Amino acid sequence: MVKSSCPVTRAQFVEQAKPVEVIINGVPMVAEVKEFSTGSLGWYLNGKATVRVGETPVSVQIGMNLTIVGSKELPKESSGDGV
Repeated sequence: MVKSSCPVTRAQFVEQAKPVEVIINGVPMVAEVKEFSTGSLGWYLNGKATVRVGETPVSVQIGMNLTIVGSKELPKESSGDGV
């Protein structure tokens, strides 16, 4: 399978990416811009919400990653000090 290439650079992502609004069960939440420990770029959301099971409300933990396909392979930005 051919890997997808990322259409933005790390610098473009850092400079231009904005938080993403996500609606879960009618409740707006915000996924924040993030560079993951793997080197991938994207957005991360962590929170809690209430969802009904029948007539019973249950508390749920939310953990969501939105990862840009191919971003892990982007070259790291140089520090500019020649190292």
